[in-house]
Amino acid sequence: MSQPLKKPALIIIDVQKGFEDEKWGERNNHDAEQKIFELLTLWRQKEYPIIHIQHLSQNPSSCFYPSHPGVVFQEIVQPLPHEIVIQKNVNSAFIGTNLEEYLHSNDIQEVVIVGMTTPHCVSTTTRMSGNLGFTTYLVSDATAAFGLQGFNGKYLNPDVVHEVTLGALHNEFATVLPMQDLLPLLAP
Repeated sequence: MSQPLKKPALIIIDVQKGFEDEKWGERNNHDAEQKIFELLTLWRQKEYPIIHIQHLSQNPSSCFYPSHPGVVFQEIVQPLPHEIVIQKNVNSAFIGTNLEEYLHSNDIQEVVIVGMTTPHCVSTTTRMSGNLGFTTYLVSDATAAFGLQGFNGKYLNPDVVHEVTLGALHNEFATVLPMQDLLPLLAP
């Protein structure tokens, strides 16, 4: 990892207003959106590729249903008109979209993944990215998790959910690292 990354794409997953709703419950890493904004700003300065992923639920009662106000991007990561927006309706940003085709056609082999939420769309997209052969980096402090009810009824707090998910991804599907460790890998 001592060589700088060559033009990595920043993939920002589902940073949408729906995740601001209190219905999700306890959450960790409240600075995730700020970290994502800082990375987005850096990517814009370097003119690296940026891909915004937007979840569009097919369930009319979901806060991510197209007519619901929760479907829109949070202001802090609002895409610029020339930036790519890919819409999905399942957890993986690769299923039912042109994400893989876009990366290949633009000769992008390295991706940096950030967004919401760690155990769901971020994890699923990261796993597929690694399986598809992309050199994948997941920024640990630019994603967040909510507490979950386990299969056995036991409550799993958001820090546990976050850490276990990141641990399962690291060195198998991606390199998981905090933003401060990613920055030196970017070309000057």
